[in-house]
Amino acid sequence: MLQKTPLLQAQNRDKTGSRYCQRVRANGQLPAVVYGHKQDPVAIVLDFREAVSHFNKGEKVFRLGFEGAKDKDGGQVVLLKDLQFDHLGTNIVHADFARVDLNERIRTRVSIHLVGEAKGLKTAGAILMHPTNEVVVECVVTELPEFIELNIAELDVDQQITAAQLKLPGANMKMITDPHAILAQIVIQQEIVVGEATAAEGGPAEPEVLTAKKPEGEEAAKGAAGAAKGAAPAKDAKAAAPAKDAKPAAGGAAKK
Repeated sequence: MLQKTPLLQAQNRDKTGSRYCQRVRANGQLPAVVYGHKQDPVAIVLDFREAVSHFNKGEKVFRLGFEGAKDKDGGQVVLLKDLQFDHLGTNIVHADFARVDLNERIRTRVSIHLVGEAKGLKTAGAILMHPTNEVVVECVVTELPEFIELNIAELDVDQQITAAQLKLPGANMKMITDPHAILAQIVIQQEIVVGEATAAEGGPAEPEVLTAKKPEGEEAAKGAAGAAKGAAPAKDAKAAAPAKDAKPAAGGAAKK
């Protein structure tokens, strides 16, 4: 196990802070911290590409190698505990490691890899659901797998596989995740037609269409009302015109 554990070359760093870490990342390095086993936390830097390539493979246990160190066990064994990402959630900006002993039991998350083609997917409209893609297990460091395979070949429609049914690869490995957690299931995707469902249930009446043609009686009434409103200003205008013309006429008669 120890020989297969990836070795990450590390360097100690004395400075901390966001600005310093930005310069570290700009130089192609990844800031990290190592803690645990009643020892003081140690700030380190790793090669970014090397470290991230191992993270992307799902590896969690590493050996840290420091320049000039002569550890007989090949380096400090650490467990990847946490990764921090940038504000976009795409780039790794920091890593946390915990010191571990090869004989101690640890709890960590392990991803689930589905293998096989479920026979239930041959049914029309059937889809595969994978709501839980990792489980928490307890085991010694030397038994920690990179992932756990789950064979779903016999999974049929309306069937599911829970965490309690998952076969763990190690005899001394213990499942910590809720045993009722669903790892995989086959369901039938149903299409709901809203219009038909509303009609079948006696839904509310259809809304009035504003562009629909009004009854002739109603249109005639509205037309007459509009004509009456339009005629009122015209009548006032004719009545005012003679009154305005009459004033000069009256004044002219008085002068004579």
